[in-house]
Amino acid sequence: MSNTLSYQQHLRKTFVLAYPVMLSQMGHILVGIVDSIMVGQIGPEPLAASSFANNLMGVFMMFGIGLSYGITPLVAQADGQGNQNQIIRVLRNGIILSILTGIVIFTVLFGVSFAMPLLGQPDEVVALGRPYFLIIAASLVPMMIFQGFRQFAEGKSVTKPTMYITIAANVVNVIFNYLLIYGKFGFPEMGLNGAGWGTFISRCLMAVGLSLFVYRYSKFKDYRAGFQLLKAKLDLFKPILKIGVPSGAQFVFEVGAFAMAALMMGWMGTLPLAAHQIAISLVSISYMMATGISAASTVRVGNQIGLKDGANLMKVGNTGFVMALIFMTFCSLIFIVFSNFFPTLYVDAPDVIEIAGSLIIVAGFFQLSDGVQVVGLGALRGMSDVKVPTIITFVAYWGLAIPCSYLLGFVFDMGPEGIWYGLLIGLTVAAVLLYIRFKKLAAEKIRSF
Repeated sequence: MSNTLSYQQHLRKTFVLAYPVMLSQMGHILVGIVDSIMVGQIGPEPLAASSFANNLMGVFMMFGIGLSYGITPLVAQADGQGNQNQIIRVLRNGIILSILTGIVIFTVLFGVSFAMPLLGQPDEVVALGRPYFLIIAASLVPMMIFQGFRQFAEGKSVTKPTMYITIAANVVNVIFNYLLIYGKFGFPEMGLNGAGWGTFISRCLMAVGLSLFVYRYSKFKDYRAGFQLLKAKLDLFKPILKIGVPSGAQFVFEVGAFAMAALMMGWMGTLPLAAHQIAISLVSISYMMATGISAASTVRVGNQIGLKDGANLMKVGNTGFVMALIFMTFCSLIFIVFSNFFPTLYVDAPDVIEIAGSLIIVAGFFQLSDGVQVVGLGALRGMSDVKVPTIITFVAYWGLAIPCSYLLGFVFDMGPEGIWYGLLIGLTVAAVLLYIRFKKLAAEKIRSF
C-alpha cells in the first residue's frame, strides 16, 4: 500500500524540488533581461534590434530546451522503478542528443540570418540585429549541453547545483556585458554585440560547470558510465524524442506566437517593438519561473507513474496547479502596480515607456493562464502524454491567439495592446483545456493501477 500524503505534505515536497529550478530558470532568463537593460542604455534602436534577434532565436532555442525535456520523465520513471541501467542509458543518449541538437540549431539559425532583411523590420534594426543574432545563436551549443545535464539532474530530483551554477553565470554575464558593451578597462566598445559575447561566455561556463558536477557528484558516481558516449545505442533515442519533439513543439507554438507578435510590433515601428521587448522580458521572468513548478510537476508525476501510486498521483498534479496560481497571482499584482516603473529601468524615451506600461498591464491579466498552462504541460509530460497537449497548444496559439492579435491590433485598430489581448485569449484557452486533459488522464491512470 502506498502512503497517501496530505496536500500540505505535497506542497512541501513540490516546493523543495521546485524553488531551485525556479531560481535557476530566473537566472537563465536574466541573461536576456540584463542584456536588454544594459543595451537599452545606449538607445531604443539597439534595444529593438535585440528584441528582433532574441524573439527570432527564441523559437529555436525553446524547441531545443523542449527537446531536452524528453530526458527528465524517463529518468524520473526509471528512478521510481530503481532501474540504474536505464538511468545510465538515458544519460548517455541524452548527452549525445543535446550536443547534436545544439549544432543543428546553430546551423539552421546561420541560414535564417540571411532571411532577416525579408521579415519587414526597420533597416536599422536588421543591420544592428544580425551580427548579435549570430553570436547568441552560437551560444546555443553550450546551452544545449548544459540542458542535457540539467534535465538528467532534475530527473534525479537534484536541483540546487543547477541554481548555483546559473546564478554564477549571470554574474559573469553582467561583468562581460559591462566590459564589452561600454568598452571599460581597456576592452573594446562593442555595443549590442558585446552583450552577445557576454551571453556566449556565460553559457560556455554553465555547460562546463554542470557537466563537471554531474561527473564528480558522489551520489551520481553509479551513473558515470553514462559519459561513455561511444557505447550509445540508437534504441533509446526514440523514447527521448517521442517525448522531447512534441515538448519542443509545444514551446515553439507558444514562443512562436510571441515572436509573431514581435514581428507585428515591428510592422508598427521601432518604438512599439522596443516597448514589446521590455514587456516580454518581464513576462519571461514569471513564465520561466513557473516552468520551475512545471519541471517539479514532471518529476513528481513521473515518480508516481513509476511507483504506480494512484493514491498520490492526482494530489501531486493539483499541488503544481495551486502553486502556479499562488505564484502567478503575486506576479500579476506586481506587474499591474509597477507597470509604469519597470520600463524606466530600460529606457528614458517617454513614448516607449508609455506603450510598454500599457502592455505590462495586459501581461498582468494573463499571468494566471500562463502559469496553469505551463504546469499542465509539465504534469502531462510526467505521464508521457505529449501528443494531445501539442495539438491543444497549436490550436490555442496559432488557431486563436495570432488571428485575434492581428484582428485586434490592425483591423480593430487597438494597436500594440490589441496584439497582446490576442495572446491573452490563446493562453486562457490553452490553460483550461490542459487542466481538463490532466484531470481526465490522471483519473484513467489511477483506475489502471
